Amino acid sequence: MKKIYSLLLLSLFCTAGLKAEEKSQTKDQEKSLVLANALSFLDTPYVANTLESNEGEFLMINCDQVDCTTFVEYALAMALCEGQGPDMSETEFANNLQNIRYRNGKIDGYTSRLHYMSDWINNGVKNGIIEDVTAANSPYTQQLSLSYMTRNANKYPNLNGLPDNIARIKEVEQSLSGSTVNWIPKDKVLHGGLSYIKNGDIILITSSTPGLDIAHMGVAMYVGDSLCLLHASSYKGKVMVEPLTLKAYLAQNERFSGIRVVRMKK
Repeated sequence: MKKIYSLLLLSLFCTAGLKAEEKSQTKDQEKSLVLANALSFLDTPYVANTLESNEGEFLMINCDQVDCTTFVEYALAMALCEGQGPDMSETEFANNLQNIRYRNGKIDGYTSRLHYMSDWINNGVKNGIIEDVTAANSPYTQQLSLSYMTRNANKYPNLNGLPDNIARIKEVEQSLSGSTVNWIPKDKVLHGGLSYIKNGDIILITSSTPGLDIAHMGVAMYVGDSLCLLHASSYKGKVMVEPLTLKAYLAQNERFSGIRVVRMKK
């Protein structure tokens, strides 16, 4: 029997999201199920490390407390469901979430979770969950060099003092390092967005921290003619639409170097 935390008020979340989407004016009048479901999380408290457990690795679901990654994962998993609102299946949602969060959808300990977002993207593209928008549209590339988790193992309870887990994460880092990915430097992001970035696209903010690929993530949302970020903010302690444009938000943080963009494939 799969061990899963109860998903509270799932139907209400989705219904609220669809209503919010009806009120949202999109840049090109396209509707996005990812954005609709993401909007339903507005004001949900930001809480870090909700996936960590001393009971082993299992599919943790907690829609009442999110961080930047779990917020995006929940919205994407909901959007992938055939039924929306009151017709959404909790079982289908949970299956979608497992496929998004774990390598090839299989839970096999802490290291089977996709901790590096470049790994998360590769898994999603490989399994037909998302498409890489930057790969299709941006001419800018960078080479990955990942080592942050193993160099800072003491910061991770499931790595600290656990050499087997460290060794497995090291293998992941080595498999990703050296690969070339498309991205958009932050000085190339415009206040009004880019023609190929749509409402509901997933924005992954690249990091200038040595050994780390992605520093933050959220959902693209046009407010008027401005591209903004709907995200779980640790600073504000909740899910919110960032009042700054995405370009201005990137500019204010030296750790943010640019973005990668992916889109739900359905």
